[in-house]
Parts: sequence; structure tokens; C-alpha cells
Amino acid sequence: MQEFSKVYLDFNATTPLSERVQKKLTETLAVWGNPSSIHWAGREIKQKLREARQNIALALGASPLELIFTSGATESSNTVIQGVFAMLKANELPAPLQGRDEFITTDVEHPSIAKTFQMIETWGAKVHRISVNREGVFDLEAFSKVVGPKTLLVSAMFANNETGNLLPLSEIVARAKAAGALVHTDAVQALGKAKLHLGEMGVDYASLSGHKFYALKGTGLLYVKRGSPYRPLIYGGAQERQRRGGTENTLGQIAFGEAVKDLVKLETEVPRIRELRDHMEARILNEITQVTRTGAGSCRLNNTSSLVLKGVDGETLLMSLDLKGFAVSTGAACSSGSPEPSPVLLAMGLTRAEAQNSLRVSLGWTTTREQVDAFVDTLKEVVRHLRQIATESASASGEGVSV
Repeated sequence: MQEFSKVYLDFNATTPLSERVQKKLTETLAVWGNPSSIHWAGREIKQKLREARQNIALALGASPLELIFTSGATESSNTVIQGVFAMLKANELPAPLQGRDEFITTDVEHPSIAKTFQMIETWGAKVHRISVNREGVFDLEAFSKVVGPKTLLVSAMFANNETGNLLPLSEIVARAKAAGALVHTDAVQALGKAKLHLGEMGVDYASLSGHKFYALKGTGLLYVKRGSPYRPLIYGGAQERQRRGGTENTLGQIAFGEAVKDLVKLETEVPRIRELRDHMEARILNEITQVTRTGAGSCRLNNTSSLVLKGVDGETLLMSLDLKGFAVSTGAACSSGSPEPSPVLLAMGLTRAEAQNSLRVSLGWTTTREQVDAFVDTLKEVVRHLRQIATESASASGEGVSV
């Protein structure tokens, strides 16, 4: 087999461990106690967890008391949505929220949120979904018509993992709060790509994930604003101040606490990666025919490109690029292997064919210009080859094909 250099361009799916985190983990492997133990081994590791929590709180503009470690953003979001619904059904909501029983979300949420809302609907919840068009524009007018005195919880993502489009979160929060509702945001994709100050965002809850910012998988974070109602999803021991049972993922939490120290690089990395992304897109749009960018009419993350390449099946393209050493995606990694096109792209108004011809490229802090140029050169070659095969196949079968 021909040797090739491996180039990773799927940073929205996961990220490699940073050098800082790798070094910290190596040091921490020798600290193995149970944080719940009161002897020296427990105290030693508990202090490291305390330091990690303080690091995150400082980096993200929150109080350490407002942070709950979880197994991932999926658990964090489930905790909020299921917890609020459970409090509603058990009549445990505080007085200002009494009488509210409606939920609002968007059509483009991550499956961890979209499917959780589908589930509580089967339990009797009333859920409104606000659309986002193919330009990536959130329908604020429709949202304003729905949000009101019956709204209990609004859940809207900070940035979409497939297209990179940013929702107008400040406007959503302002209108939701004016109506007296609780607000949750999936901020997973924002970490390391946009400035996050949880205390200034105005949300009651936020979900975050360590592995999307150069830390370990299996570690998430739930921000719960002081005073916001909360009900645990996982019961057990007294960990996390009795808000989430289960022995702590010590290495994961320490890795998360170390990774956020690199957020000081945000001011230089965000513009650097944006320039690389724009350079890549300019080359693709100029050098490959019949390519469109999804979500072109809305603000987006600095690192993400969602492209539709007419006449080229996304899965086939992904595998062809993989064989040449390039790791990209056709949509959310959680849905890889599914024959169905992305529900997010369909919700934005793309046809099934367009969604199936989609490609997501997401850059990261280790991406170089040389890697981007090598990717575009290879993409041109692969697309030309696949379109030629499609044309020849159609000619052989007597069918026309538009590529």
C-alpha cells in the first residue's frame, strides 16, 4: 500500500490530547486514590480535582460551585431536560415557574438534545421547535411568537456541530428571560473556538465536553447558574455536592482542568484558523465546480466548513479521502454509519441528495496551511475521479447524469 501522511480535519468530532494535557496526565497517573476517602490517598487526588474545577471556573467565568462534572455533554444535556421535566411533573418547580409546561428548542440540535426532547414528548411534554434555514439563519420572529408565559425551558445550541453556524444566543436568552423562562445551551462546539463567559451569557444551564477541547473523552461539564432549579439525573453517592452520584473520573476531570489553561491562546488561534478556513474554502469554490457552502448567510465558527459537492456521494468521498490519509466527516460523528442523510441538513431545507452529497471539514489548533493545501489538492483529484466514474456509469446504463 502506498505510504501517505495522515491529516486530521475532523476537530468538531473530537480532538487529540494537547501536549499540556499529556504531560499532566503522565504526572497524575501516580495519584490514584478515591476522592471520597478521607485518608492521605483520597485527600491527595481530591485536591487535584479541586484545582481542576477552579481552573475551569476561572477560564469560563463561573463559580466552582456552579460546575458539575458528568460523563459527557450528552449526560449534561439529559440532566437538564429530563430534570426540568421531572420537576414539572413532580410539582417541584419554584413559585415563579409554576404554571409553565412548554419547552422550546430548535430543529438543528445535536441528537443528545433532539432525541431527549422526542422522549419527553412521549411522556406528555409540549415541545415547540424553531427552524433554521439553509443559510443558517434562526427564525427569531417565530421564536418570539412562541416564547411566553407558558414557556418553562428554552434549549438552543451555541454553535452547530455540522455547519458551524452560530445561533443568535444573546437574543434568544434576552427574549426567553423577558418571558421568565429557563435557558439551556449546548456550548460544546464553542469551547476553544469562541470566547465563553458563562456568567455573562445569562443562561441557567450549559453543556460542555472535554474531548472537544484537547482533553479526554468521557468527561463532560454541566454549568448550573446559582439559584436555578436542579434535579439530579444520576443518584448515588455524595459526589459533586450530592448533585451527581458516582466515583469521579479523576483523570478526565484533571485533563479538562489542564486543557482550559490553553484558552489564553484564543486571541491568536481563532484568527489564524479562520484565515486557514477561508483560504481552503476560496480554493475549493474556485477550483472545483458545482460546490456550495451550507449556512453561508449566517455567522459561524472560525473552523468549520459544510460543503455540498453535486454529483458526489458524501460517504464515498469520505472513504476515498480516508484512503489518501485525510480524516473528514459527512456530518455528526455520533451518526456515522447511518444510511440516512443528516437530519440537521434536511431541517435546514437541503434535499436528500444535497445532504447525502455533503462534506464537513473542521480545522483545529494543530492544523497547518500545508495540510489545508494538500487536502484541497487531493479533494480536487478525488472529486474529478468520482464524477468521471458517475458519468461513465450513467453512459453505460443509458442514463444521463448531471455533475
